[in-house]
Amino acid sequence: MIRRTLLVALGAAAALPQGFRRARMPPDIWHVDPFDGTRTGRSNDYLVADGGDRPPAVSPIAPLDLMRRLDKAAMAEPGTERIAGTPDDLWVTYVQRSRLMGFPDAISVRAMADGTGSRMAIFSRSRFGQSDLGVNAARVERWLAALPVG
Repeated sequence: MIRRTLLVALGAAAALPQGFRRARMPPDIWHVDPFDGTRTGRSNDYLVADGGDRPPAVSPIAPLDLMRRLDKAAMAEPGTERIAGTPDDLWVTYVQRSRLMGFPDAISVRAMADGTGSRMAIFSRSRFGQSDLGVNAARVERWLAALPVG
């Protein structure tokens, strides 16, 4: 009996990552305007926007150039795909899945003109769980570090 229970538990544990990897991320739910992002209240999101974890990123370059640079940095990371929008739309939502378990995170990015440069907001949030151990914040800061922003 103990052996059977152990085998069932191991089988269930092995199936979990496949469930997370297959979890759908419908654009109509996850493609949100980060300038209007609403925090989840949990410690598994990170918002770069007014009222967020840090203010919007400001750059001296045009919004289209900024979005294209961010897209290049985002798409270079493993497990990342676009689920809505394009850099040319100045508004994109990506999904990035963790390597081991395949946990999906949604990252919505939008840029707009601001004087002669641009202003960018990013909202990165986990679909599952209460905490992400700082993964969303680290990702956003890594992507911003690849850009000419202040």
